Amino acid sequence: MIALSEGASYLTGSANPAAGTWMAGLVAIACGASLLLGFLTPAGSAIAVLGCAGTLLSWFPSPVPNLIEGRLCGILVITVASAIVLLGPGAISIDARLFGRREIIIPRPSPRPPDL
Repeated sequence: MIALSEGASYLTGSANPAAGTWMAGLVAIACGASLLLGFLTPAGSAIAVLGCAGTLLSWFPSPVPNLIEGRLCGILVITVASAIVLLGPGAISIDARLFGRREIIIPRPSPRPPDL
């Protein structure tokens, strides 16, 4: 949701946005939409992590006032998106419907003979 609103603020924040601003805004909107729908979840969240980390680590000023001004908020976004990358899509997502839910089956341990 933050990525959607961040992309919208990039596109509507300035009167004449540059090509880089358009690209950043459209990528943020695409990442936010894919995460909201649960479609291509690992790819969308990985791009969100890279984009937010690039924004935080850049010393260039932001082209428009953005929502992720504070370092703590940016770190929160990176942490949550990284967790989504590692955990994958949820049970109620387009990815789960397309590719099926992954289930880990842990085999029962074989009975051991008693120690003598």
